[in-house]
Amino acid sequence: MIFVMLSMPSDGHSHSFEGDIMEEASTSQLDRIDTKILRALQGDGRLTNAELAVRVNVSPATCHRRTQRLFEQGYIAGVRADLAPGKVGLRTLVMVGVVLDRSTPESFAAFEAAVLRMKEVLDCNLVAGDFDYLLKIRVRDMEDFNKLHGQKLIALPGVRQARTFFVMKTVKENARLPF
Repeated sequence: MIFVMLSMPSDGHSHSFEGDIMEEASTSQLDRIDTKILRALQGDGRLTNAELAVRVNVSPATCHRRTQRLFEQGYIAGVRADLAPGKVGLRTLVMVGVVLDRSTPESFAAFEAAVLRMKEVLDCNLVAGDFDYLLKIRVRDMEDFNKLHGQKLIALPGVRQARTFFVMKTVKENARLPF
């Protein structure tokens, strides 16, 4: 299965964040055909240009031009294979809530830089609430996570507390964007 990552701002406005390569564009710039292309690719990223053109009822040349524009404008963030974690030996999913000892731009930057170097961390989100960050981590098993926790997680810069949640069952993951 192919996974198409779409980048759509939730509030309909253009945003610019430090480190972003492209500014997110407003959904108001999408017409009916662009929306159909995005929905079709989100459902099946393996569609050829010819198949996509038939689905959205435009010529292959028009479809190709529009798809390239959607990439260039950042609506499509990338295309990749969506792997089955268990098939590659990463059966255990762990969520880790992290609290930093200081809430300063420097401590956030140091923590984020260190997390970006960790291949085990699939997602890292700065959050509001009880934690500063929420990490999504894939490992082989509990023993593998224990080793990761003892050697890397607690050694991350500025970590005061890390709370671990082992996922028992994934109910919904990587759902399509509802637009």
